[in-house]
Amino acid sequence: MRKFREKLSILLAKTPGRFVLLAILFLNLILVLLSATVLNAISLSGTEHMGFWRAAFYTVTMILDAGCIQFVLDSVGALGVGVAIFCILVILAGMILFTGAVIGYLSNFISKFIDRSEGSRKLLMFRHTVILEWNSRASEIVNEMLYIDTPQKIVILASDEKDVIAKELDERLQSTVNQENATVEEASKDFPFFKRWLYRKKNKFKNRLTIVIRQGDTFSTKQLNDISIKHAKTIIILGRDMQSVASCAYDAEKRIEELERGNPECIKSLIQVADLTASESSDDNQKIVVEVEDEWTLYLVNRIIAQKAVQGKCNITPFRVHVVLGQLLSQFSLMPELNLAYKELFSNKGMTFYATPADGEVESAFFVRCLHEANSILPLAIMSNKVRTTGDQYEERQFAYYAAAAQRDFSKQRKFEDHGYRVHLNPNYWIEQKNVIILGHNSKIKNIMDGFSNFSNEWNNDSGDIVRIVVIDDKKHLEKMDYYRNNPLVIKTVEADLYDRDIICSAIEEFVDSNETDTSVLILSDDTERHEKIDTGAISYLIYVRDIITKKVAANPNFDVNSIDVIVEILDPKHYDIIKKYSGETDNIVISNRYVSKMITQIGEKEEMFTFFQDILSYDEAGTTDYESKEIYIKKVSRYFSELPGPCTAADLVNAVYLATTDPNPLGNHDEAIVLGYVDAKEKMHLFTGDRNKINITLDNRCKLILFSNH
Repeated sequence: MRKFREKLSILLAKTPGRFVLLAILFLNLILVLLSATVLNAISLSGTEHMGFWRAAFYTVTMILDAGCIQFVLDSVGALGVGVAIFCILVILAGMILFTGAVIGYLSNFISKFIDRSEGSRKLLMFRHTVILEWNSRASEIVNEMLYIDTPQKIVILASDEKDVIAKELDERLQSTVNQENATVEEASKDFPFFKRWLYRKKNKFKNRLTIVIRQGDTFSTKQLNDISIKHAKTIIILGRDMQSVASCAYDAEKRIEELERGNPECIKSLIQVADLTASESSDDNQKIVVEVEDEWTLYLVNRIIAQKAVQGKCNITPFRVHVVLGQLLSQFSLMPELNLAYKELFSNKGMTFYATPADGEVESAFFVRCLHEANSILPLAIMSNKVRTTGDQYEERQFAYYAAAAQRDFSKQRKFEDHGYRVHLNPNYWIEQKNVIILGHNSKIKNIMDGFSNFSNEWNNDSGDIVRIVVIDDKKHLEKMDYYRNNPLVIKTVEADLYDRDIICSAIEEFVDSNETDTSVLILSDDTERHEKIDTGAISYLIYVRDIITKKVAANPNFDVNSIDVIVEILDPKHYDIIKKYSGETDNIVISNRYVSKMITQIGEKEEMFTFFQDILSYDEAGTTDYESKEIYIKKVSRYFSELPGPCTAADLVNAVYLATTDPNPLGNHDEAIVLGYVDAKEKMHLFTGDRNKINITLDNRCKLILFSNH
């Protein structure tokens, strides 16, 4: 008996479902046998030959259909109340032991089958994108995939609640679909009915993403295999941040320290992913993009790359989130209109960047060929791209980079219609002095300051520093940065808490009034805040700045509101509408997480873009005398040209500027430049997409060119 009870206990613990099924079958068997025996035993004269099996048949009939009781009573004869009661008891027992138990078991089995299918059943997928972990940038990565030309399959494996992720994604994607369709409807509102219907039907924006969400461990070999990671085209490993980790105020400081020191969870996931994708059974040319936010994690990622990365198998790209965001925010402070350009150039919508192999092609020949024969693309550079062969071994490959509305534009033959148009550049052009006020802080502040320093190193001359910075922040974070004493660009720091409105406003007005050139106000959003407090500081600072501008306009109606450029960083896209309703028309609202997501999506699709992004976001290192690196600049028409160019086509302007900057006998030290577009006097951006021969433009001195140049 003890052994029987032991086996029964093990069966119940290991396979409770099987135990319940066996119990249901056993009890129903007992019920049928017992009922059949009783019915057979109480038969009257004339039915004594009914037999046991017919009695069993009657029992099953009553269990399956209670309405058959009359048929049974008629068959066995008029036995009176006793038999009727017995049959009713059989029916009641059958309803409990058979109908109820079996239906309950089957319902539970089906429910568990559905749960297994959603949560642990192996997926048979190929050429899909895998996202490991979830953070404040994740939904933007998925959202960016809406703009890829072909339908995308995405699998998300994260430790967060599946329903929470699904809700966030649904809200973000639906917002984009609604916004894009609203744009289509607005563009066609004046069309005749039939033409409007055809236009909206043809251009209707659709969600073509297939998304599977799994909750689990991103470093579990089984769970990674269950999502067919060996057959994924791209694996994106995300780092956890303050917004993706629920924590109380007491634990927040500790969590911030942990995030600043490193991300061991990310390392564990990468080790497992690298091992699986480097195996012989995995698909070739899989791409792995891993977020890196600190030096400790970067060091370990590079060690894993050295051990595991093999060309054609395990291709790992570390994406340095804080460095990229620091570079972006510093560039936006120096040239605010870049925010308008980058929104499109770094996305899959509109003009964007592409690359094609160009082994052996000379850059100057590539430029001339494109500008004269492929008038729908803008040639940018030919760059060497290191491709890993194995371990620490690399080989150099050449890629030609260009900007276009679609990759297929590269093969379109559109001849340049040369009208003999020429421009005259200012031989003494130099960037004007940049004045920046930084309000607040975030975890990228050191990288932001590095961006300012590199820009200053590239553009400084004998007249002094080209960048002057005032930082306004609370005591704790100023002390953390040692009051910026080691940065010569910071001419002043102002110690003020968020609630010290008078101190903050006085410092801003004093600096603005002391400058002859425009001042940029960079408002930072603290990314170490918990989710419920995110962006609140940035919104408060914006109210202060807009109040200053309003007072200046009231005191002097001729005050140039464009002399103060406001750049507001926010982390949560849902706050965009709140800030937009309060901010001025020319304010630049930077959703920093969205930029990271755009670039990660681009690199996941086109790995060779990583080197290009690094180049255009980084100004030349300190002490560099030649300017090999190319970046995107915003240059005022009034300063860049010695004579205002006349009306022309976009093709005329692009070719004329390129010719002027590559003239073998230039009037001054010009640098090779490609015009990507311009910003008009009303701060509206125009990028030269499509056939440039058909784009007519008229520039005035208030316009600003968007240039891709090495200086």
